[in-house]
This record gives sequence, C-alpha cells and structure tokens, in this order.
Amino acid sequence: MRVKNNGGVVQSSQVIESGMFTMGKRVRTFEEHFAHYIGRRYAVMVNSGSSANLLMTAALFYTGTDPLRPGDEVIVPAVAWSTTYFPFHQYGLALRFVDIDAETLNYDLDQLESALNDRTRLVMAVNLLGNPNDFDRISHATKGLSIRLIEDNCEAMGAEFNGSKTGTFGVMSSFSSFFSHHMSTMEGGLVVTDDEELYHILLSLRAHGWTRDLPSVNRVTGTKSDDPFVESYRFVLPGYNVRPLELSGAIGIEQLKKLPTMIDRRRRNAALIRQVLEDHPDIMIQKEIGQSSWFGFSMVIRKGSKLERRDLMRRLEHLGFECRPIVAGNFARNDVMKYLKADIHGTLDNADHIHTHGLFIGNNQDAMDEAIEQLKRL
Repeated sequence: MRVKNNGGVVQSSQVIESGMFTMGKRVRTFEEHFAHYIGRRYAVMVNSGSSANLLMTAALFYTGTDPLRPGDEVIVPAVAWSTTYFPFHQYGLALRFVDIDAETLNYDLDQLESALNDRTRLVMAVNLLGNPNDFDRISHATKGLSIRLIEDNCEAMGAEFNGSKTGTFGVMSSFSSFFSHHMSTMEGGLVVTDDEELYHILLSLRAHGWTRDLPSVNRVTGTKSDDPFVESYRFVLPGYNVRPLELSGAIGIEQLKKLPTMIDRRRRNAALIRQVLEDHPDIMIQKEIGQSSWFGFSMVIRKGSKLERRDLMRRLEHLGFECRPIVAGNFARNDVMKYLKADIHGTLDNADHIHTHGLFIGNNQDAMDEAIEQLKRL
C-alpha cells in the first residue's frame, strides 16, 4: 500500500502491517529529524497546530519556576488564526491586542513596545503568512523583563531570521503540518523547545497527563517507578489526548526530506510575484523580513485607492485564483470576543484596514509562472 502526498510517495505498508496505528517509533523518528531541521533539542508531535498552541500554553502553567497563573497578561497581534488566541482564554489569561504593521503584517513594533507593562508575562509572536517577525526588536523590547516569548510558527515552517529558523526564538514554538501547509502529514502539528522541563511537561500533557511516556528520570516526577504496572495509569498533570497517528509520523519523515526544496520553490514563486506586483498603484504586497517561507501572497489595497476589495476579488477569480481573508482579519472584530477577557492597546487601524481591504492567494511548491503572469492584468 502506498500513500501519495504533496511531498512525494511514502511506503505505508509497514505501518499497516505492524498494527501500531497510534504514535510509535516513526513518530519518534520524525520528532528527532524535525528538531534537528529546526535547530532545537526537542520536538513533540501532536494532532494539529491548534493542539500545539494549546500544549504550549498549558505547559507554562506547570513549570517549577515562575509558572503562569490565571489573570496574567499575554500580548497578541490583532491578526492571527483563532486557535492562536483560544488557549489563552481557556487558561484564564488576559489578552491584550496590539496592532500590526501595514507592510509586514506582523507586530507594529512601536505599538508592541508601548503595550508592555508590569502585568505582561507572555508575548505571542505570530510569523504571519510565512514572514518572520523582527526578533531583534522584540528581544530588545523585552530585555530585562520577566516576560516569556513563544512563537506561533504554523504558517512559517522553514522561514529564517538572521540565519536562524523561525521557531528558535521563543521558549517554545508551534508548527502545523496540515494538508495545505508547507509540508503535510495530512493532519498534524509539533511543538519545539530547548527546555528539558517543558519537553517533559509536553510529553505528559500530550497523552492524558500520565507518566507512561516520561523518561525514568524526568523533570515532572523526578524518578519513575521501575514497575510498569504502577506507571501505566499514573496521572500527574491535567492533560489531553492529542497524540498523532503513526502513519502521520511516517509521512512526516518522507515530507521532511523534501521540505528544503519545497521552500525554495515557494521563494521562487514569491520572487515572480514581487516582479509583477511590487510597484502596483493600488495593491501592496507583504514586505519580507529575513527570509519568508511564503505561505501565501497577501494583497492589501492601498489607502486612498478607489479599488474596492470585491472588485479585486472578481478580477482574481476571473484569472483563476481563489481568494481568502488575510488569516482572520482583525480578530478583535469577531463575535467570539464577547467571551474573552481581552483589551485593546491603542487602536487597531492597520488591522482594520486589512480586515476590509485585504486578501491573500495561495502559494505551493509547484511552479506558478503561468498563473503569476496573469497577475499583470490586475
């Protein structure tokens, strides 16, 4: 039996024949290879990028030193995916929304600096549509403060800033390997970290909060019993069941081999997009920071232009392009906000503008020369 996916073909018959469908040795191998690729000591695979964000948040509540507590404040960008925010709400954190930069679509760094205060315990950096944040500025802004940084890198696998891959700047970082992302395990996600204590907490939280997956000597329980019966159903953390499938691990091993080539091809497509649209009188494209991995291509109608988004959408659809909102637009305008403990720092003018005047089209690892040529007609 063979499974075909965006990165090529992997043999799945051994997984089927083994009868081991939940996570096993192939998941562990994929985790090791992925951690090496990103440049981190540890990787923990889960069933989605959303679950990765959930485990990252949860883990920070169970550290031995300076754990998060309900009511602590987390700074978030106004434009991101829904499950970037929801774990913070679910753990009782207070969200503080900060505007984005109109060109990079990541944090407005001046607004981020002014938003930090003595209640801030956490900053979530979202590398939107594959574009790295300016982590030098973020590091400078938080230097000397008791503030942790985590990254939602679900849209930016393979991106780099100052020679390091995104996902290596926060104490933990999340990734997605969903069907439409840079590499696919069909469904899947990962958390990476260099912190051994966080790694052990993540291992327990991923599967029921039990001790079974922890090493004999670990940072959660100290030393485990030598009796496997005792440790079979010993629960030490209020965990979940967000384990991946073994088949997803097998696919991930094969996809990861092809990932550098797929990222290069996405960047080639991006270079063509820039040639066509960089000086467009009505449309702005995303300003690259570092080396983006180009999840997709944003188009934001310039302020003062008479072009309407619905007309831009019609033109793109006529040329054969599907259009999507830029992630969730200004998330603070969603109805779900009535349930969140949240406030807004200053105004969200740029997020509002992309909410009503922005969209993005897709990118992938295939050559898009002919399609991009059509964009000259916009």
